[in-house]
Amino acid sequence: MHPTLPKSYKDAFPFKIGSTSFIYPDGYAQNVKMLAPYLDEIELLLFESAPENLPSRFEIKEIGRLAEEFNLTYNIHLPLDIFLGDKTPSIRHHAVETIIKIMELTAPLSPSTCTLHLPYDESDFTNERIKRWQERLYNSIEQLIATGINGEMISIETLAYPLDWVEKIITFFNLSVCIDLGHLIVNRFDMEAVFNKYCKRTSIIHLHGVENQQDHLPLDRLSKRDMDIIVRILKQFSGVVSLEVFTYDHLKTSLQYLEKYWHGAD
Repeated sequence: MHPTLPKSYKDAFPFKIGSTSFIYPDGYAQNVKMLAPYLDEIELLLFESAPENLPSRFEIKEIGRLAEEFNLTYNIHLPLDIFLGDKTPSIRHHAVETIIKIMELTAPLSPSTCTLHLPYDESDFTNERIKRWQERLYNSIEQLIATGINGEMISIETLAYPLDWVEKIITFFNLSVCIDLGHLIVNRFDMEAVFNKYCKRTSIIHLHGVENQQDHLPLDRLSKRDMDIIVRILKQFSGVVSLEVFTYDHLKTSLQYLEKYWHGAD
């Protein structure tokens, strides 16, 4: 038997609080069933694009039924093994086709957002190299939007480079933003500056602990300084906050710590 969370956090904050579908060593539906009574939203992690790693249409129907039963919503994390800015046309084409397929598969769930990584994996950081990568991204996203996908449904996640690198693409295609506060801490970006600049486009915030440059830890690993900044940001936010951790103990600790810190900060 899997342990259950000790209390419900539904409607506990002015934003929707959620976590990932990888909390228990089980499938999507079982994770949703265990978490649904306690959270506002669940981040469905579709990290691998191979068809056998994606939920079946039957599973989508089942977790859709659970959403109705427990007044739950979902957001989708698109695969990590697709690359819209890759140099190889066939890899970019596969990425576009994969996103289309997954957004169609999960559409019955009416997700709040579909979060997308746009990784920059090159060691060369010259302006010319970055510009060519940006052009490839532009062309790939143009193909996506041409299929009728609503740009606002796609939230571009903050990674190891400044979000400014893709700001023009975000603006041109009216995309949303996913601010991953843990990534900002690890890469030593100014959390408040990023939030203040992109808050109007931000549909979801990923939140997790960071210690010794390791992220996706429970929130109690954060420094007091970082936690104070995070609470100031969350006080201004009414979208979705996903605790991006991957074990029951980390989720339980993070929820308890956030609740304690939140009320202590009032």
